[in-house]
Amino acid sequence: MHYYIITGPSRGLGKALAEAVLQQPDTVVIGVSRHATLEHDRYHHQPLDLSDMLAVQNNLHKVFPECGQASSITLINNAAVLGEIGYVGEVPNEHFEFVFDVNVVAPAMLMNTFINRYAELPIPQTILNISSGAAKRPVDGWAAYCASKAALDMFSRTAQQEQQQRGRDLRIRSLAPGLVDTSMQEQIRTADEAQFSQAATYTAHHTEGNLQHPEQVARRIIVWLLRPVAMDEDVVLRITDI
Repeated sequence: MHYYIITGPSRGLGKALAEAVLQQPDTVVIGVSRHATLEHDRYHHQPLDLSDMLAVQNNLHKVFPECGQASSITLINNAAVLGEIGYVGEVPNEHFEFVFDVNVVAPAMLMNTFINRYAELPIPQTILNISSGAAKRPVDGWAAYCASKAALDMFSRTAQQEQQQRGRDLRIRSLAPGLVDTSMQEQIRTADEAQFSQAATYTAHHTEGNLQHPEQVARRIIVWLLRPVAMDEDVVLRITDI
């Protein structure tokens, strides 16, 4: 069986990824989120609030099953939050803790536990972090989100380098999926232009049909994950690279 651990599978891209995996034979999905919205005989839900660091620390062991008979195992850190849209100096300090906990600290802890737990398993292993184009450019009103995704990209690069130096054949990637029609996009379209100068641009993306459907993006990602690893592939990628 091929095991996939996916965070944020209750909606949006995370749900589409879980459904795309389950369309493949011999797969098992372990979904990590507060609520379960999928029902399938090969889907197992692990309730966990990734913004609650104490809960994450105390329950990480429940996320990673014994996989002695697995053919491969993949961790997809998909869950993320934009947080409150607003300028630095005009948002509460708790905003930064919330965004960085969900977007960086929780994925880092999940990666750390995954690498440690399955270090001795001689099977293909992959960690895929869902990043964002916002990791590469400043977007006013999104300082915490931009910075957290940039941190996730660098964490991925560093972890991959470390595993190569250890001689482990573990693939770690950080992928920006592009503009996807999710609840985060809905939140963006409700933003006040005084707190986000690009509000009209993102509304136009929706109106003009520029947003990709989550199912379309998920299928593309899963097909890419199933292909042999390209030797010259960068750790940090965009959807157009795969």
